[in-house]
Amino acid sequence: MSLYEWIINNEKEIRIFFFVSIFMAIALWEIRCPRRNLSISKATRWISNLSLVVLNSIVLRLLFPTAAIGVAAVTNKLEWGIFNYFAISHELAIVLSVVAMDLVIYLQHVMVHAVPVFWRLHQVHHADLDYDVTTGSRFHTLEIILSMLIKFAAIIVLGVSVIAVLIFEILLNVTAMFNHGNIYLPKKVDAILRLFVVTPDMHRVHHSVHPSQSNSNFGFNLPWWDRIFGTYIAQPSEGHKDMHIGLNGLRNPKQVNNLPGMLLLPFKAVAKGYDIKERD
Repeated sequence: MSLYEWIINNEKEIRIFFFVSIFMAIALWEIRCPRRNLSISKATRWISNLSLVVLNSIVLRLLFPTAAIGVAAVTNKLEWGIFNYFAISHELAIVLSVVAMDLVIYLQHVMVHAVPVFWRLHQVHHADLDYDVTTGSRFHTLEIILSMLIKFAAIIVLGVSVIAVLIFEILLNVTAMFNHGNIYLPKKVDAILRLFVVTPDMHRVHHSVHPSQSNSNFGFNLPWWDRIFGTYIAQPSEGHKDMHIGLNGLRNPKQVNNLPGMLLLPFKAVAKGYDIKERD
């Protein structure tokens, strides 16, 4: 069996291994060196947030059995996409694919803040009243489906290889858990890391209740796009320990921190004043 076939056959197991390993590492780090005191019971939030993760995983597998890996396999077999039209090395194509896909995720993130119907879905992610490793995977099921369709389109247009897709998805998953972690990093370490990757202190600004700050720092993995497109804010105005997490007008834990409430939130309420066009 070739490496390519092995990856196709074991893609699910590979991703689960990295998810569980990094999740446990960040969770232990949060206990050992927390950045902030939590305001809501960790057990309550974890049960709800992780229940949503399980539901989303089941829905994605039912709707898209082969997921992004399968789309990449078909795309490359048919030689579709930009990277299949240029004579570049396989290694360079992987690097460029990962960077290009990360830019797509950045632009998608800006889009879900800018388009009202998509913001209704995305507000489920922002409505979490605390910020920890589980927040990184807390997305409404319909937004997860939308995200997967956008990813499929990017893979087809770019001609991303199976290896590149797997690397990108693992990196995105790992960095999402890392930068949503309630973990302490020394200022000097954070300053160096955020030159190469989105850090918890950098992304936490994006979860401020203040619209001018929640409409900044859209990056999940690479930190460069926010600087390039002018959406970067270094620190929250109130400081990390005193800043308020979540959305104004959606502060009821029974509405925003339980599974039924999260699933119904886009259809019952919308956080006002978060239009990206009004960003300072």
